[in-house]
Amino acid sequence: MEKPDIQPDDFQITDSANDQPQENTTPFTVNVSERVKRLPPYLFAELNKLKYEKRRTGADVIDLGMGSPSDPPHPMIIDKLIDVIKDSKLHAYSHARGIPHLRREVAARYAKYYDVQLDPETETIVCIGSKEGLSHLCLALLGAGDTAIVPAPHFPAHLHAVMLASANSLVLDVTNPEKLLSNIAITCQTIYPKPKVVIVNYPHNPTATVVEPEFYAELVKLARRYGFMVISDMAYGDVCFDGYRAPSFLSAPRAIEVGIETTTMSKGYNMAGWRVGFCCGNAEIVRALATVKTYYDYGVFTALQISAITAIRHAGGAVEAQAKVYQKRRDVLCDGLQRLGWNVVKPKASMFVWQQVPPEWQAKMSTFDFAMKLLREADVVVSPGSAFGELGEGYMRLALVEKEDRLRQAIRHIKRALR
Repeated sequence: MEKPDIQPDDFQITDSANDQPQENTTPFTVNVSERVKRLPPYLFAELNKLKYEKRRTGADVIDLGMGSPSDPPHPMIIDKLIDVIKDSKLHAYSHARGIPHLRREVAARYAKYYDVQLDPETETIVCIGSKEGLSHLCLALLGAGDTAIVPAPHFPAHLHAVMLASANSLVLDVTNPEKLLSNIAITCQTIYPKPKVVIVNYPHNPTATVVEPEFYAELVKLARRYGFMVISDMAYGDVCFDGYRAPSFLSAPRAIEVGIETTTMSKGYNMAGWRVGFCCGNAEIVRALATVKTYYDYGVFTALQISAITAIRHAGGAVEAQAKVYQKRRDVLCDGLQRLGWNVVKPKASMFVWQQVPPEWQAKMSTFDFAMKLLREADVVVSPGSAFGELGEGYMRLALVEKEDRLRQAIRHIKRALR
């Protein structure tokens, strides 16, 4: 075979103006992926902008919009972090699955509180908060052409994690758990291909709906019958009131065969900013999540994990005490709204009150506009129900993150603004 007749001069760059490439004057375009384009606009952007503007002018804004705990972790947890963070050996990369001692502690907690036996080596993994775990689970389990059933009204991450995995979402109302089970069965019987994943979230965010153990037993039967996997988001399982105790999905017979459960230390332990959560259950699903996490992160900072061990092992009483704090706040807020003449249903769990907007105001404006009115005229931030999907319209979510006096103040401001 003859070699191409290419001479060195063919590659020489000249200084001639005529030989210079013409500059491209077309504006450069950043073409993001379709999965990003599918994401809806961030509904809270306008509310947050107004909130920051009011605070810059000195307004005393009472923020009941976000479920971020305002109380600190137990002092022993903070003291442990201060102590271990001085160890220079702990500042290297951690392990994507989490340190073994923490995984064993998580398994022990499941055995103690839910009578669930887990293998800490294969059936538990530490996440950077439950939100990260659930999101990467969707990447591990779903892809283009797959369908996931998502709770409605929905916590945004449940829907968006499915979208970012390039999968399709089918939203089902979860406020009537018995009806939800029936709708899951009907959906599996009527669509093709059948849903690959069903996401459930009890105690539910935003509606605070709760279930009894029988719900999970029936859900497992449906999963085995129709072949879908279950992701149970139990982020608010530590925050229960009036003697109610949130059941674990994994405590249902044969649950570990069909799914996993995500939990977090953000709520009951007041460690939201620490970003420590867990995924437990089916070993194959846990392994799939571990594979994705190995490519995406190096796990939670080791010092935080060691502090989490102390929290789980010794701060159980603090979790129970925090739930009582939220219960008192719930009573103050709900009783105050009832005095305004509103139709109020006290939640049995979670950090939220899911409140129907009074009918006379629903007739005048959207839920989003009502939330903006409260911020403008009452200096009170609430989450409009429409931020959680179409089924949220007509409601608002109020987080129990302010102290009782501040909640009473919020009620007074709302009364004044709606006078």
